[in-house]
Amino acid sequence: MFRSGLSSLLALSLANFPALANEPSPDVSRPEQLVIVSFDGAHDNRLWEKSRALAKRTGARFTYFLSCTFLMTAENRKGYQAPHEKRGKSNIGFAPDNADVIARLDHIWPARGEGHDIGSHACGHFDGAKWSAEDWAQEFDFFRNTLRDAWQTAGVPEREPVEWRDFADREIAGFRAPYLSTGPDLDKALRAFGFRYNASKVSKGPALPTDVDGLTHFALPLIPEGPSAKPVIGMDYNLFVRHSRAREDAANSATYEERTLAAFRAAFEKQYSGERIPLQLGFHFVEMNGGAYWRALDRFLTEVCAKPDVACVSHRDAMDRLPAQAKATEAASEIN
Repeated sequence: MFRSGLSSLLALSLANFPALANEPSPDVSRPEQLVIVSFDGAHDNRLWEKSRALAKRTGARFTYFLSCTFLMTAENRKGYQAPHEKRGKSNIGFAPDNADVIARLDHIWPARGEGHDIGSHACGHFDGAKWSAEDWAQEFDFFRNTLRDAWQTAGVPEREPVEWRDFADREIAGFRAPYLSTGPDLDKALRAFGFRYNASKVSKGPALPTDVDGLTHFALPLIPEGPSAKPVIGMDYNLFVRHSRAREDAANSATYEERTLAAFRAAFEKQYSGERIPLQLGFHFVEMNGGAYWRALDRFLTEVCAKPDVACVSHRDAMDRLPAQAKATEAASEIN
């Protein structure tokens, strides 16, 4: 009687929720498909709000590569000295005022609590291809000190979270170089400062991260895009260059959105039905071509993050998951 009643109840439940009845079960014999989305710059407070809302809706966790000049105002820019540049110079500017900085800090701290990864995009967005290890150390010092003292510099030391300084000194694990431009001394400087990963490389297609002397390297992949399926780096700015030569073209925004979404879907499906190598996509806190690329990202994450065997994660989370995935896959292959 109990078993019959339970079966009837289960059948009724599935009838009321047909999506559950038809939802495929996760394939435990294969690794999860990881999707890793990051944002460079992390400055526009409106897009902080928008990205965090997207994450909450889809279950995604992002990596925010922060540029530290957005924690400085134009008024106090003379406190910043980039290697081989004039004091107070930044290629991306500074925050307009302390209110803007405080609003940004009010996104960074809760985003950390929500499981997002806060990484470094250096400070003034300069090309460091020819920088020495000492030059990089200078830039990393400015990043760390600026982040650590941000609440105080903005004039609200009483609002500084208790764990903020420990976060600034010890928790920033990842880095992406401005312009994806690296040099032979960058890795040495990253290790010296305690970074765990460098997300500045580009690969021919989705690729597993590699470990070099304790530093993990992530790469943005080339993905086929457009009618000719010509490869392009899976990043909004590169799509912006491809579609409109980096000139704003809002009139064709819908077309660019559909092309971008089709490219993301194809790159994802190739891995999801194949080797399940993590798919990495890069964005900026700028809505180029009328917001085409952010809209495509919203639609893409809404589709894929809820799929079985899919996890939309940050770089830090991927580093923790991938070794366990490799062990599980190896164990499953031995059983079979």
